[in-house]
Amino acid sequence: MLKITKRSDDRVDIELSGKIDAIEMAAALDSLIEQSKDVHNGQMLYEISDFSLPTLGAIGVEVARLPSLFRLLSKFDRCALLSDSNWLRKASEVEGALLPGLEIKSFEMHERDAAEVWLTASK
Repeated sequence: MLKITKRSDDRVDIELSGKIDAIEMAAALDSLIEQSKDVHNGQMLYEISDFSLPTLGAIGVEVARLPSLFRLLSKFDRCALLSDSNWLRKASEVEGALLPGLEIKSFEMHERDAAEVWLTASK
């Protein structure tokens, strides 16, 4: 499952769990791009549970949308990642260090309240 929810004018949440195929990836990325089009100085809460690598077709869909996804990143200032996977948390913070203008901080799943506080502290 890959679910995109616009919580407010400047907040988009992503929920990811299980294995994602090409059809689900295309629909979710199109939804993310559409729901983020009017976001400025935004925050994102990205929750990853039960992670499985996406199918090869899903990766192809993501690669095809990379130009749009890179443009989308400029709309967000902060992203909080919730996951119980240590390697996903570490990878997200490395990614944040490589992406100018986007601060990424990771939290364990039980730290949702702390993630929410961190996201809103940027306003």
